[in-house]
Amino acid sequence: MKKKLLKNTEWTVLIVSLLLLTIGLIALFSSTQSTEYGEFKKQIQWFLVSIPFLVLAYCIDYNIIVRFSTVIYIVMIGLLIGVLFTEPINGATSWYNFGDAVSIQPSELAKIVVILFVSFIINKLQIRGRKEINKIWKLMIALFFMAIPIGLIIIQPDYGTAMAYVTAMLFILFVAGIDKKYIITACIIVAILVPVVYKNLPAHALERIEVFLNPESDPRGKGYNIIQSKLAIGAGQLLGMGLLQGNQTQLGFLHPKTTDFIFSVIGEELGFIATAAILVLYVVLITKIIYIAKTAKDNVGSYIAVGIGGIFFFHMIENIGMTIGLLPITGVPLPFVSYGGSSLITNFICIGLLLNISSRRQKSYL
Repeated sequence: MKKKLLKNTEWTVLIVSLLLLTIGLIALFSSTQSTEYGEFKKQIQWFLVSIPFLVLAYCIDYNIIVRFSTVIYIVMIGLLIGVLFTEPINGATSWYNFGDAVSIQPSELAKIVVILFVSFIINKLQIRGRKEINKIWKLMIALFFMAIPIGLIIIQPDYGTAMAYVTAMLFILFVAGIDKKYIITACIIVAILVPVVYKNLPAHALERIEVFLNPESDPRGKGYNIIQSKLAIGAGQLLGMGLLQGNQTQLGFLHPKTTDFIFSVIGEELGFIATAAILVLYVVLITKIIYIAKTAKDNVGSYIAVGIGGIFFFHMIENIGMTIGLLPITGVPLPFVSYGGSSLITNFICIGLLLNISSRRQKSYL
């Protein structure tokens, strides 16, 4: 039985994630030399912490994990409520701080919990068939349980992470067989609401959008980071300026260079070839995730896998898009590459679940 599980396991997703982590560690090593490699060392520690979570997520049958998702979901909602009463960091109440050394972001950890629980709920709602999700009251139930964490994250405020949840939900509903009429209706509603929401956005959100549209309007203020990011990536050209040699990176013009703009560090010091390799790795990862979803032994496995794929897809598009000026800056990390303990643990739990789902397919598809 164990041999069958190992044979079925889609090890490519683990290999790709480790390659991305390696690239991220190289960039962190370079970008943290002025601070005695503090975040580089911490990222290695967070990776070591992630390993047992990865192993557990792989070894315990995902259907057993899903059975406890209701309890974990309730606990996580409590954490998302509690974090609203913490001290703001950079204008957002998104972190639990345990001294100077450790900070936990519950919205990151909640991603996988919400995906597990919503997948469980949708599967229960479809007990009489896949078309059951198109009954309006059942669809509203699924949307309600997703809306609670999204609403709490928006209040923090953290619009980038909230959009990651929305993307995961859209991916899950699409695979669950949602009717086209709901997709068309949703598109019409979004088209109507966009100008209304835009006019009522808080000042800092409006500033980010305006800077995105015209960063040169405030080159020393709100537009500074995106201008420096594009300068860094452009300066890298084909092969980069060399590790530890990037001007924007090493002279402190690029900020925050270990999280939001780690892709810019890679572009400047390692060049177009390295950034293109990152894109290829993400394409391979997401393609394999879709394959795992298609070949899962049950609907719950498919929903979990595609929800995880939605999270990774959004983070990749948003982070890379904002560093090259194609999307607004939202503070969304690049999976496995950006510095961040909560993000790294969550990402490797996701990888563990993907390995779990692929290993329990009815036969080997490798």
